[in-house]
Amino acid sequence: MIMARVDLNCDLGEGAGHDAELMPFITSANIACGAHAGDEATMRATVALARRHGVAIGAHPGFADRENFGRIEKVTSQDEVYQLVLAQTKALQRVAAGAGMKVAHVKPHGALYNMAARNSLLADAVAHAVYECDPRLVLFGLAGSALGRAAERCGLVAAQEVFADRTYQPDGSLTPRGQAGALITDEAAAVAQVLRMVREGKVRASDGSDVAIRADTVCLHGDGAHAVAFARRLREELETAAVTVEAFRA
Repeated sequence: MIMARVDLNCDLGEGAGHDAELMPFITSANIACGAHAGDEATMRATVALARRHGVAIGAHPGFADRENFGRIEKVTSQDEVYQLVLAQTKALQRVAAGAGMKVAHVKPHGALYNMAARNSLLADAVAHAVYECDPRLVLFGLAGSALGRAAERCGLVAAQEVFADRTYQPDGSLTPRGQAGALITDEAAAVAQVLRMVREGKVRASDGSDVAIRADTVCLHGDGAHAVAFARRLREELETAAVTVEAFRA
């Protein structure tokens, strides 16, 4: 058995409509900072919810592309990535300070997350922006990806993130959303994948091979029709398996 504890994180403040129902089952909230979704009012509301439930808060910066929800990859520069992560993280820090809370982590959103997971230059830009905001912030990134390595080079703590409802490729990357079989729609299969990643440090890839993986934090997508029911079930199954569910700590 590899891990005895894990963090459950969820992207919130994006307008899905059931943030309040999800909050009791998670331990870290990634809050949209007004670019791909959200605004100052939704940030304040989500921070207040997190405070009420004792949930750690993090910035969820993405491309300013609301029409495509920040999920379309684009040609971009290191400086552009640095500036958008810096500005959006600082925006949430200001809101959090007004509520007597501190931002604990940063997790890039959508296309920015995927691009920085592959591209070391963009990953460095993300990491340097996070460090500039606060060197004590934790950078959440795809397990084994360029984001984690960039965090370490910059002097940040990295949290290796895994996904409950996504399938994996033999190299440890996620199956692209546009490909068949990218999403796991069977709840039992998604729970089983999480339990194996957390307890054994392995995930079954799309070709049937086992891939070593570190699971510091598990992403729960909050925008699905059954998001709340799945969050409840996963939390219960982890605790039944004697896995401590708590916010990530270095």
